[in-house]
Amino acid sequence: MFIHKGDTVQIMVGKDRGKTGKVIKADIKGGGVVVDGLNLFKKHQRPKKQGEKGQMVNVPRPLKIANVMLYCASCGSGRRTGFRIDGDKKTRICKKCQATI
Repeated sequence: MFIHKGDTVQIMVGKDRGKTGKVIKADIKGGGVVVDGLNLFKKHQRPKKQGEKGQMVNVPRPLKIANVMLYCASCGSGRRTGFRIDGDKKTRICKKCQATI
């Protein structure tokens, strides 16, 4: 999986199309990522104690990895990525401008 926790990604499909955000969780087995503040859904939460009121909270749901792209800061949009090997280090690069992501 080429997207890791802490990466900036752009959402390509759905209600948040075109928005960018930071990845807070990457699920390798499920093939999904959770983006901070995007793809939010309302969840009804029951009261936990006597006399407390229930509430609705916004919960971020995971997106499929195919629906997001790594964000290239120099291009200013989501781009396809490749890899470059410099000595013993492997770095990710933007396919269009060849900048390191």
